[in-house]
Amino acid sequence: MATEVSEVAVTTLSGVGPQIEKHLQRLGITTVSDILFHLPLRYENRNRHLSLGSVRAGDVVTIIGKIDLAQVVFGRRRSLVCRMSDGTGSLTIRLFHFNKRQQQGFERGRWISCYGEVRIGRSGKEMIHPEYKISSQPIQPPAGESLTAVYPTTQGLGQPGFRRLVKGALSYVGQLSDLLPDGDDLPFGTLSEAVRFVHAPPLDADLVALTTGDHPAQQRLAIEELLAHHLSFKKIRQRRENRGAPSLSTQGTMLAALRTEFDFSLTAAQERVINEVMENLNSQKPTLRLVQGDVGSGKTVIAAAAAAQAVESGYQVAIMAPTELLAEQHLLAFRSWFRPLGIEVAWLTGRLPASERKGVIQGLSQGSVKLVVGTHALFQQEVVFLNLGLVVVDEQHRFGVGQRLALVAKGWSSGLSPHQLTMTATPIPRTLAMTFYADLDISSIDELPPGRQRVTTVALPESRRQEVVERVRHACRGGHQAYWVCPLIEESELLLAQSATATEAEIRQAFPELKIGLVHGRMSSAEKEAAMRAFRLGETNLLVATTVIEVGVDVPNASLMIIENAERLGLSQIHQLRGRVGRGTTKASCVMIYRSPLGEQARQRLDTLRSTTDGFVIAEKDLEQRGGGELMGTRQTGHLRMRIADLVRDQQLLSLVEKRGRVIMRDHPEWGNKLIHRWLGEKEQFGAV
Repeated sequence: MATEVSEVAVTTLSGVGPQIEKHLQRLGITTVSDILFHLPLRYENRNRHLSLGSVRAGDVVTIIGKIDLAQVVFGRRRSLVCRMSDGTGSLTIRLFHFNKRQQQGFERGRWISCYGEVRIGRSGKEMIHPEYKISSQPIQPPAGESLTAVYPTTQGLGQPGFRRLVKGALSYVGQLSDLLPDGDDLPFGTLSEAVRFVHAPPLDADLVALTTGDHPAQQRLAIEELLAHHLSFKKIRQRRENRGAPSLSTQGTMLAALRTEFDFSLTAAQERVINEVMENLNSQKPTLRLVQGDVGSGKTVIAAAAAAQAVESGYQVAIMAPTELLAEQHLLAFRSWFRPLGIEVAWLTGRLPASERKGVIQGLSQGSVKLVVGTHALFQQEVVFLNLGLVVVDEQHRFGVGQRLALVAKGWSSGLSPHQLTMTATPIPRTLAMTFYADLDISSIDELPPGRQRVTTVALPESRRQEVVERVRHACRGGHQAYWVCPLIEESELLLAQSATATEAEIRQAFPELKIGLVHGRMSSAEKEAAMRAFRLGETNLLVATTVIEVGVDVPNASLMIIENAERLGLSQIHQLRGRVGRGTTKASCVMIYRSPLGEQARQRLDTLRSTTDGFVIAEKDLEQRGGGELMGTRQTGHLRMRIADLVRDQQLLSLVEKRGRVIMRDHPEWGNKLIHRWLGEKEQFGAV
């Protein structure tokens, strides 16, 4: 039975002592089952054996010969160099990382077998850090029966050692229980057969399909993994709804008053989303709704409407943002809207003076503070709420899942769960929203407020940089402001990318008449806030920055965004940066500077950004290129870091997953628990947020 394998300690396997056990724990491996589901990254054909005279640069092969010479060479880097030959030719092996025992093993006259990539070095053909075996006896060419798997490992546990553990674990594979309802739509055979095949594919296996993850054996496992995640979300939702939530039902008096404080008309999309949120808040089931919409689509208004409903119901509201600047923008907006209604909005960040911080914390615990805006300080241990009814998290993917869970947990003291509203300008692609996240309530603000300008986007090679400089000069002299974004803080020998500090110095020289600000991640919070605030108040004309300004600054007068080395940034990241301009009534532009030659993926990214400003279209394209691991801010926990499934490649499996999920929940709920434990372990708790 699968439960038995999952309970067999990994220390049962031969060769697992205390030290190896520690290494395995770093990989999250504690049982034999964990070993079986720790799946290969790729495969190699070690049976390809060539003589040293016939190998060419780029060949990935096994070579066998005798050691002619071995010595430590001191140059820019110390290395152990071994010269080997086989009568047809010679080759150099080079190790940069080695110990005394390894050095002593390379004795002249001994036989050596190596596997790796051949390249051309200073002394001709060479292999750098190949896998090797040394013997005093002649070594026979490889005659394996399967392809060689390459695994994700950790320091202190190499590939040969891990493969030995897998070989031992495969003796238990027959005890794995199938946890999928029978059906002729499943690829491959049984679970045991699929696991054995994936760890040791025969030499004639389709290596192309294995490389892309499309082999039926891999797809059989991908279905299980996707199903485990799907059931985890379903299970968490059930558990959350069983906890119950306060019904924030009112006459809507405060919301009606709040509307009179807006100096703008709401869009039809905003009205629709407000109605969806209100329907949730009236329920006694905890809301977990994601409000997604492009930068500037008016998500903050939705949060304000929800807050008004909660406060009128007698509950407290916490609004958390990832940066102090973004939190401050929310604070200014909420104070301007709620103060006329007699509701004071508190402020809580790590830099708040101790006396003020003490007063806010006391007000939250006593219930006198009804509405608080802040940063990470909100989920610190000393912050206690009397009756937290609503949690709003802006740019939710910027927080670790555990951090969001810590804030939500502050409302559990009453036995009920606070309602949750999360907001993001990085939408979940429609394909996933309809399937994998079907149990998450999603609201989309799919129109911009009247007057918002479409940002004109162009891509220019670095050779036309002077034209961009003149464009900035023209915009700033015309009374507008501009951003100049660079990927790096300082010059790097490894990356050919324009640094923020070098660009700032260059632009100061080119524009002595302009006031220029600089913002990057190594500055203190106070320095960053001061520079950003000066730009927002119009005290500086041009802000040179790294991508730290991707989220959080709202400057309607900024009409030009310059992005250096745009080929190095992701689609959603550039789209977020582009959203910093065009927030006023002036026509805005985004100029992406790239370094030639462009790779095919980079070219596709820039073409997409030039052709559309629709964040939902961009999210689909970004998913195709990067995968789904960052969509819900789960990279920090590994919750969506798939072992074998791929949300883009395996979209065709999602309908099957959903169908099987319904059958399991109805007829075999215990199978669902075992699947979740098999693929997720303890991580499924994070679905609560």
